[in-house]
Amino acid sequence: MQSLWNDQEAATFGTDLLGQRVYTSRLLGRNPALVLHGGGNTSVKVTEQDFFGELVELCYVKGSGWDLATIERAGFSPVRMAALIKMSQLATMSDEDMVLQQRAAMTNPNAPAASIEAILHAILPFKFVDHSHANAISALTCAADGKARTKELFGKRVLVLPYVMPGFVLAKQVHEVLQKTDLRKEGIEGIVLLKHGLFTFADDAKASYEKHIELVTMAEDCLAKKGAKPASAEASEDLMALAKLRQAVSKVSGVPQIARLNASSEAVGYASIPNVATFGTRGPLTPDHSIRTKRAPAFIGEDIDASVQKFADDYAAYFHRHANGQTMLDAAPRFAIWPGKGVVSFGDTLKDAKIVFDIAESTAATVQLGEAVGGWEPLPEKDIFEIEYWDLEQAKLRKGPARKVHQGKVALVTGCAAGIGFAIAESLAEQGAQVVGLDIDKDIPTIMAKIGGIGIVVNLTEDQPVQDAIDFTVREFGGIDIVVSNAGIFPKNDHLDMMAQSDWDRTLMINLTSHQKLMNKVIPFVKQGLDASIIFVGSRNFKAPGPGASAYSCSKAALTQLCRVAALELAPHKIRVNIVHPDAVFDTKLWTPEALLKSATRYNMTVEEYKTKNLMKVEIKSKDIGNMVAAMASPLFSKVTGAQIPVDGGNDRVI
Repeated sequence: MQSLWNDQEAATFGTDLLGQRVYTSRLLGRNPALVLHGGGNTSVKVTEQDFFGELVELCYVKGSGWDLATIERAGFSPVRMAALIKMSQLATMSDEDMVLQQRAAMTNPNAPAASIEAILHAILPFKFVDHSHANAISALTCAADGKARTKELFGKRVLVLPYVMPGFVLAKQVHEVLQKTDLRKEGIEGIVLLKHGLFTFADDAKASYEKHIELVTMAEDCLAKKGAKPASAEASEDLMALAKLRQAVSKVSGVPQIARLNASSEAVGYASIPNVATFGTRGPLTPDHSIRTKRAPAFIGEDIDASVQKFADDYAAYFHRHANGQTMLDAAPRFAIWPGKGVVSFGDTLKDAKIVFDIAESTAATVQLGEAVGGWEPLPEKDIFEIEYWDLEQAKLRKGPARKVHQGKVALVTGCAAGIGFAIAESLAEQGAQVVGLDIDKDIPTIMAKIGGIGIVVNLTEDQPVQDAIDFTVREFGGIDIVVSNAGIFPKNDHLDMMAQSDWDRTLMINLTSHQKLMNKVIPFVKQGLDASIIFVGSRNFKAPGPGASAYSCSKAALTQLCRVAALELAPHKIRVNIVHPDAVFDTKLWTPEALLKSATRYNMTVEEYKTKNLMKVEIKSKDIGNMVAAMASPLFSKVTGAQIPVDGGNDRVI
């Protein structure tokens, strides 16, 4: 492991102690082999003037909810040293009192809550303290002989302490050691907490950081000398099985889950090690990870449903072995080891799934190494349970936003570069869906990125590109739950005796046949979907055609019939199929101000009168259609299929 310190870069953070603390914290956070997604914590001790001009000694410690990789000055909580020292001298202290007193001792009440390790940081007699959950330290210490190996490697340079509960208990353990040990006089540069992590400290930011890098590098070199190498294998892809796995996990979870497949050669190699079902499910790298990943991953055998159910049953048994009044979390796995396929991570949102993906990837590499060099032996499950169900940690997760209607669902929307299609994609994304948009417009990737989605340039009349887009969606997110078949064109207004055959053929190919092709390829995956729904976008013209619109009107009528047949065929699979019929939606690229004025003049109306020429005298906008489609895909329509919903403000020809 290399030091990332750069004098010029360091100078941009300022020469003051807090500025340097921010800089080296980010250096630690940049390296996923040291900390991942909020893990680890850092601090610096300073003397400042308070509001009244009096000097006060403070410990600026990483605030709860901040990530070392991106932390700023505002991410550090200023806590009075005197209060933290007094807390360390107490015989006992509840978690609630610790959090309350740390908050009370802060000089800035608007700062985030201080790390639960604030007391420990305060009692270490150095200005800078760095703490990580380094993979190499876990691999070194998570073994039967971990303590002996650690002492042999580091000698008297570090203190080696047994695992205890983080927070006050850990601070108390270190406080008692410090009563008998002078870290400065004895030249001690760090503390290794067995099966937990590493602390280093110094009076200089660079020195503390580089000591950390040096000690972790020593652990890496020691492990490398053992000759352990990561396994490697090529994946055997089965996207339908992936969709089935996601469905099974979501059912146990009780809510839709995004599934992220890691099919790298390293992940597949790890998942295919003959005894991985035994050592790979013993426990996490560090107890902190259990908040995100649970104690262990699932192991997926040939029977996917049975494998997921076995995990759920085992998790329930684990809970009841250790519970003391807690309420059990859902019994679904957060990641799974899948021989021949790789490692699959699950999350309520794409962000959650990505976090678990990163932790699972790091876990696989380190657990494999630890098993190879001495046998992977993480903390006992009782200790993991105490962290997983520790109220202080659970409270962080409970602070998240309320669950959205389509959270965890995957939506495929066609023809969404603009107008109604974009509004539909936007409404689904706003309500929590992960949206993949297909359009022939070359700008669709940029357009979808605006709403947090993915855009793929596809000609929907071509078979293989459509199949590739569907496969990509399943590979990326685990399945497809919502399909909105919206792509269409409106040809020029020619009467039947003047229409070019090519215009007729092209209109039916895009407005009808492309939808049929999509259904043919996507329905097998939708059958593995969650609260699955297919929605077609039709038109008022299917019931109320106009002269010069034969190709468009016929294609929309046939599309309506396709919807009805699909509803009949898919009802036994609990898949809802409905169609929405918009009319007079003028906020699209098709309707320029000139075109609107021309049409309004033809009816002897003003533009505003023309835009509201329905029975209710209201303007219909693309977003109205988007919101309706999002509603039709939601539980509000859970018992509705084969329906034809007009969004037109009322049309006397239709009614």
